[in-house]
Amino acid sequence: MNRSHTAASYLETIDEVRAARPDIAISGDFIVGFPGETDADFEATLNIVDAVRYASAYSFKYSPRPGTPAATMENQIPQPVMDERLRRLQARLAEHSTAFNAACIGRTTRVLIDRVGRRPGQMIGKSPWLQSVFMATDARIGDMVEARLTHALPNSLGGEQVTAPAVAA
Repeated sequence: MNRSHTAASYLETIDEVRAARPDIAISGDFIVGFPGETDADFEATLNIVDAVRYASAYSFKYSPRPGTPAATMENQIPQPVMDERLRRLQARLAEHSTAFNAACIGRTTRVLIDRVGRRPGQMIGKSPWLQSVFMATDARIGDMVEARLTHALPNSLGGEQVTAPAVAA
């Protein structure tokens, strides 16, 4: 896909970033089934995912776009192969994001409230690592809340408010 870096240089950069910020949340985007992707290429992707341990990621199947060089490339990947690769990749990504979120349990952090939750009295905000945090609070959209993180899901965290909200100006 015409990337200028190698897997090794990418992992080296991740190591340098983590040395400077051990608490950093790494996110990524992944395409499975790009024309010519071999089983070995896909396994290499899973190896990168395991090495990096992404806190979050977006993953999807390749789809040809008219007028792009890839749309006319040989070795288009069959849909069932892409489906299976995406399922495997998303399962692996969910393991790592759940583990990252689980490591946050017990931390107290600031949460920026950005929307109303599904349940009465529930609000949802963003952690410093950009996970959604849901909690019961009287805070309003735009308020900052100190929250103790209490439980983890693959794509979000639950929390309990520990201080009164800092009201947005």
